[in-house]
Amino acid sequence: MFQSLLNAWKLPDLRKKLLFTALVIAIYRLGCFIPVPGVNMASAQEFFGSGGVFDFYDLFTGGALQTMAIFAMGIMPYITASIIMQLLTMVSPKLEALMKEGPTGQKKVNQYTRYFTAGLALVEAIGFVFLFRNYGAFPLDAAGNSTFTPMNVWLVVMTLTVGAITVMWLGELITQRGIGNGISLMIFASIVSRLPSGLQKLFTYSPGIWVAMAIIAVLVVAGVIYMTQGQRRIPVQYAKRVVGRKVYGGQSTYLPLRINMAGVIPVIFASSILLFPVTIAEMTPWSWAKTFAGWVGPNTWWYLVAEVILIILFTYFYTAVQFNPIDQADNLKKYGGFVPGIRPGRPTAAYLDRVLTRITLVGALFLAAVVLLPTGIIKGLGVDFYFGGTSLLIVVGVALDTMQQMESQLLMRHYEGFLK
Repeated sequence: MFQSLLNAWKLPDLRKKLLFTALVIAIYRLGCFIPVPGVNMASAQEFFGSGGVFDFYDLFTGGALQTMAIFAMGIMPYITASIIMQLLTMVSPKLEALMKEGPTGQKKVNQYTRYFTAGLALVEAIGFVFLFRNYGAFPLDAAGNSTFTPMNVWLVVMTLTVGAITVMWLGELITQRGIGNGISLMIFASIVSRLPSGLQKLFTYSPGIWVAMAIIAVLVVAGVIYMTQGQRRIPVQYAKRVVGRKVYGGQSTYLPLRINMAGVIPVIFASSILLFPVTIAEMTPWSWAKTFAGWVGPNTWWYLVAEVILIILFTYFYTAVQFNPIDQADNLKKYGGFVPGIRPGRPTAAYLDRVLTRITLVGALFLAAVVLLPTGIIKGLGVDFYFGGTSLLIVVGVALDTMQQMESQLLMRHYEGFLK
């Protein structure tokens, strides 16, 4: 392990990527401690700590929301916009045509996603300002005048909106020039930053609780690694082809289908989708909206059931985006490959689709179980600890995905990787 890390550090290009990723994450974390001017969140601290939706939201922003920092909204508006754009791509012929244009069309869709992110961030920023105003975040100044003025409100809203856009930009920079997925790494950094305070709070419970939490963590980590590495290997045989004086093909290989091809993305998407309407409901002054927010908040069984359903749906959706059985079957047929016992073409595509549907169900149910069971056990033990199944799954999944990308870089240069 340490030798692999040393080898990674020796490679100039990989070292630059690691340093760049660390620098961007450091900038992101710094922005989570710079407060927005004109807001006094000390009087609004009673709003947090009750286990409501904003405590859960604050976990994904690394505590930035609680201090009303410039990155208080984190990466969540961008995730929500990305989900909505991907869903619209499936129902809008125009967007679907753009996606099929290749890099040029993808670039346009990404640009639409950025515009949509800015709009969502603006709406959420306005909602946060009026919400925290009710909790005394805009106190009177020394002269006794109200600080909730149009100019001050405009300053706070623009600061939060630009902060969310900056976080989106930083995440894209990591994806393009660093190591790993930028969005996932920023959520990873936010969750891990809350771990010391969470452990300090956990140590106030009995030693039996510590042991139970440690066992849960070990089982989740082992299960996530095992399921992420698990794959179904489809045997593939290539026919011999004679080109000139050379003979090509004739060898046997396999097509690896990962059980959890979507990784941790479905969990992040599901959490973001569920947090968005509840957050908006909490911001509105209507009583029925607040009742709705309390009814489907993170502490309720309705929230967990909806999260499980969304995780399963997003697992199938993201797997379908990554792997197309028809294209894969056409590629095999083009290069003379076939699955033994299955005719090339449409029968191969149907076979791959059937196998992928079954193993994806296993992966989706596993993700849902990891999210549901540890959270239920923690609540059953009476522990007020937000580092539950969702957080553990995201942390382990992102760490494993980043390590796999580093390993691929090492293997390209004939170094031994991390995973034995």
